[in-house]
Amino acid sequence: MTHTYTVTGMTCNGCRVGIEDKLGRIPGVVRATVSLEQSEAVIEMKTHISTGALQNAIGDKYKIYEKNDMLMMTSEEEVSDWKKLTPLFLIFGYITVAAVLINRSPWDGEGFMLDFMGLFYIVFSFFKMLDLKGFPDSFRMYDPLAKKVPFYATIYPFLETALGLMFLLRFQTDVALYATLVILGITTYGVTRVLLDKKAIQCACLGTALKLPMTKATFIENSIMIVMALLMIWNHM
Repeated sequence: MTHTYTVTGMTCNGCRVGIEDKLGRIPGVVRATVSLEQSEAVIEMKTHISTGALQNAIGDKYKIYEKNDMLMMTSEEEVSDWKKLTPLFLIFGYITVAAVLINRSPWDGEGFMLDFMGLFYIVFSFFKMLDLKGFPDSFRMYDPLAKKVPFYATIYPFLETALGLMFLLRFQTDVALYATLVILGITTYGVTRVLLDKKAIQCACLGTALKLPMTKATFIENSIMIVMALLMIWNHM
């Protein structure tokens, strides 16, 4: 018999290999195939093995659910995902306050948006650089360009740093605005597809140091940056 399970918590190919190995060692398992991109495990077994036994085998770092169990997750569990996003909301709050204080007297709306985008890129690139080896694998799980061009995922944190400095230093801001539309537009497209497919994967927006679930918040954060870039481009026309 063959069963398909949803696996959450994987961030890289090493996670996939480790889970596949642990599942394959369970007595009664004929074959276990784990997909990082699909966040699932297909297990062929001689006799039925409980989900609890599978969970014990892979450890607490990851979660494994039968497909039916995943569809019936309670609203309480969904709320817990939003609680996990607390670091993301705090960072957004600090960036907003900092940008407001910098441009408060006299108030400069355009300066606020430039500083907000600059700080956004600098802070988010910092977290990605904490794990330059693990980030690309997580990013390729949902970014369309990173899937096709692996090198793009490797240099992405450095692109964010460069864009952040361009905004903060007011250097070639028009180029940075158009680059923001392209880069975040591609990522937002990938995030939208993940959300529509209801895949349970980790968001790489803050690298792998903070394990954040992919939710609508990820879509919203990118959309804010895209809207700001469009407003700035419109004002410069």
